[in-house]
Amino acid sequence: MSTGLTRNCRAFWWDARGIAGMEFAVMALALGVALLNALDVGYYVYRRMQVEMAAQVGAQAAWKICSNQMTMLPATQNCAGLNAAITTAIQSTSLGTAVNLALGFPVEGYYCVNTSSNVLVSVGSLNNKPTSCTGIDSSGAAPGDYLEVQVTYTYVPLFKGIATVISAMNIKSITKTSWIRLG
Repeated sequence: MSTGLTRNCRAFWWDARGIAGMEFAVMALALGVALLNALDVGYYVYRRMQVEMAAQVGAQAAWKICSNQMTMLPATQNCAGLNAAITTAIQSTSLGTAVNLALGFPVEGYYCVNTSSNVLVSVGSLNNKPTSCTGIDSSGAAPGDYLEVQVTYTYVPLFKGIATVISAMNIKSITKTSWIRLG
């Protein structure tokens, strides 16, 4: 009896029928997981770009509405309809009302460009405009009035409930910032 069982087990072990189907199933599963991850990462990157574009559109809207009022800087205090124009602009993107102006924004201040590192450096508040950028850059240029717009978007993964790379990162929102010089 045991020799018959051994013979049957040996025959089953060496039987190659259906191997191609099993290999295909394993490879299809691996390719499916890779495809879901690629789609989910692509969707996340696309949404990040859309949020960044919304921030830029908001900053451009601020410049557009306040450009004829530049003698009335600072814009956050003297430009009527600034927040409404920014909100309307950012929500006119493909994200619609899912993207919002972040709390406490827009922010405005006086900045100089550090020419060696190409970074904006805060040099004064709205109530205390400095006269030059001495010590920050060698040109002695006048500080600029910069406006910062920040937007937020609540991110929902494309494949909610499926274990993908983006789902594992547990990203809840995307926040992007854009700057524009007003004067």
